[in-house]
Amino acid sequence: MIKVFRKHDGTTVDIVDHTMSVLQKCPHATIHVGTDSQNGGDKTKYSTVIAYRLGTRGVHYIHRNFYVSKIKDKWDRLSKEAEYSIDVALWLKEKINVEIQIDLDYNEDSKFFSNKLIPMTVGWITSLGFKCNVKPNIQVATRAADHQCK
Repeated sequence: MIKVFRKHDGTTVDIVDHTMSVLQKCPHATIHVGTDSQNGGDKTKYSTVIAYRLGTRGVHYIHRNFYVSKIKDKWDRLSKEAEYSIDVALWLKEKINVEIQIDLDYNEDSKFFSNKLIPMTVGWITSLGFKCNVKPNIQVATRAADHQCK
C-alpha cells in the first residue's frame, strides 16, 4: 500500500524516520496528508503528499507520484484522492501516534462539483479520528500535491 515517498530533490525517504526527524527538529509541526490528481492522455496521475507545517517557518513535504488507467468519472477520481490520503494517514498513525490532518481538494462553494463529496468524505475522515480541511480553509498538503501533479 505505502510505496516510496521522495523529497523534492528526488531522494527517497522512510516515512516514519523522516517524520520522527522533522518532529524532533520542530516539535510543534503539524502534519497534513493530501492527494491531488490530474488526467492526461490515457492515464490519471495521483500525487499524495505528507506536509509538515513548521509553524511560522514554512512547510516541508515529501510526496509519492503514481499513475493509474484514466479515470474519466469525476466522482470516482475525487473519491480516490480521499481514499489514498486516508490510507497514508492511517498507516502513519499506526506507526507513530501523532495528530494528522487530512486536506481535501474539495470546495465548500456549491458551484464546484467537489462540494457534493464533502458530507460523505468529511464524515468518513472525522469518524476515523482525523481533522479534515477543505477549501477555502487550510490546504497545505493539497497545494503541494497540486504542484506535484503538474
